[in-house]
This record gives sequence, structure tokens and C-alpha cells, in this order.
Amino acid sequence: MEASLSPAAPTEIHLSAELLSFRKEKRVTRDHNFLSFNSAYKYRPLFYGQTRGLCRKNKCVTFFCSQKREFSVVEGRCIDDIYDDLAKRILPTAAAASDPNLKHIVGLAGPPGSGKTTIASEVVRRINMLWPQKASSMDSRVEPADVAAVLPMDGFHLYRSQLDAMENPEEAHARRGAPWTFNPQLLLTCLKTLRNQGSVYAPSFDHGVGDPVEDDIFVSLQHKVVIVEGNYLLLDDGVWKEISSIFDEKWFIEIDINKSMQRVLKRHISTGKPLDVAKWRIEYNDRPNAELIMKSKKNADLVIRSIDF
Repeated sequence: MEASLSPAAPTEIHLSAELLSFRKEKRVTRDHNFLSFNSAYKYRPLFYGQTRGLCRKNKCVTFFCSQKREFSVVEGRCIDDIYDDLAKRILPTAAAASDPNLKHIVGLAGPPGSGKTTIASEVVRRINMLWPQKASSMDSRVEPADVAAVLPMDGFHLYRSQLDAMENPEEAHARRGAPWTFNPQLLLTCLKTLRNQGSVYAPSFDHGVGDPVEDDIFVSLQHKVVIVEGNYLLLDDGVWKEISSIFDEKWFIEIDINKSMQRVLKRHISTGKPLDVAKWRIEYNDRPNAELIMKSKKNADLVIRSIDF
């Protein structure tokens, strides 16, 4: 094992496959340092204890361990590397998936424009694609069912009629997307049902109509990995803190706020908003929301450094 230490720079340690077993409880205790794993080794992920290879030919995903608080930072040369390794991190074993009481729930948060929906969808798609390789004990004539699903927070927006009934309806509609324009208590109830009963019906959000669609998403007993994605999942006050406590893992997407706002600007324009209206909405609503969300990064177990898709 080779190690180079410098008080002025992050610590970089190269470990061989035979020596490294990466577990949450075995983190170094030095402050102001990071561990950077860059060589071709295997590590033990936090879920189900499989052994995974991080680096493959022409590909490398880097995990850093911060000791200010116990969380890891994952980054890769391209976004596909990150998708692949996040999926392998939480891919269940066949034995675990057969446990009717097991449900691994991940909370994925980040500011608007950080790519939460894309990352959640791609990680789930890869888990379900890899799953048949793990389900070798099943009858080869039976196609294995999906074991991962996405549950978006968007379905827990307040209805437009509820915004209309507020003291200042005009401001309520203008600030839609702020924490107080959601129904966190309903989300908490949904997640408790999922945790306690193993399945739940959840609402989706119809962007064309602008309202939730009740019972449009079904998370079943067969889904052993559920990624809940949304802006405020890691806030540490009120009902949001109770929501955060349900997750087995808490992921946060780190992105430069100016870059995320540029993405949101393009999104507003693509939906037909005039440029001046789109810019006003970002300054009045999207950026303040993003600044609040960025403060919740400290509550994450894993920080994903965003790169362009």
C-alpha cells in the first residue's frame, strides 16, 4: 500500500484489491483531509455487502470521505460512470430481494436543475437491467420482475385550488415550488406506509394540467430499492426532518448554482415562457429555493458532483 500525506492538500491513498474493504464504519479520523480511491480495486458498498469494482477499463469513479461529517463524495469522468456505480452501490442480492420485509429507500435531493429526475431514473433503469444477472436462482423461463422504482416528490405539490384559497393567491402561484407549496405531511404518510406495509400508491404530477394525479404511481412489494427524488427531502426542520429520517441513504447532487439556474432558464423557455418572465421567475423563486436547498447538503450521506449530461 502506498500513501502520501500532505497537510496542505487532500490525502490520496492508493489501495490494492486485496487490501481494501470500504465500509461506512471504517472511515479515517483526520479532519481537513479526503480519501481518494483511484486505482483498480474492489470496495464493499453500504447496501447488502456485495463486493464491487469501482474502476473499469477507461472508466473511473472517485469516492471521497469527508470527516467533518460522515459522507462520501462521488464523481466520475462522465455521467454514465456515475449512473453505473450508483446502481451497483445499491443493487440488491437475490437473497435480499426475496425478503418480503426488506425495502431500501434512498432520498435524492438537490436544487432545481441539478438533474435529480434524470439521475434517479437512470440509476433505477440500470438496477433493473442488472437485476436478471443477480436473479440466477429463478426459473430461467420466467423474466425477473423489476426491483427498483422512482417515487418523485412532484406529486405532493399543493393543488392549484389550494393555492387559490391562500391569503395571497397571486404570490402563492408565483412561488409555486417553494417548500410551503408542497404537502410534506402527505409525503410523510406515504413513506411511512411504504416502510411499514411494503407497498403504496402515490400521486404523480401532470405538468400539462398543473396538478397532482392521485394514486398514479404504485410501489409494490417486489420493489426492494426505491429512490425518492425531490428538492427538500434533506431539510432539517418540521415535517421535512421526519421525512429525511425515513431514508436508508441520503444523496445530494452538488452543482454550481449559476449552472443550475441556466438549466432552469432553458427549461422555462422550452415550456413557452418569454425570456423576461423566465428570468423574473428564477430571481424571485427558483434561486431563493436553490439557496435554501444547498444548505441541506450537510445532511447527506453521499454527495454526487454534477457534471454535464
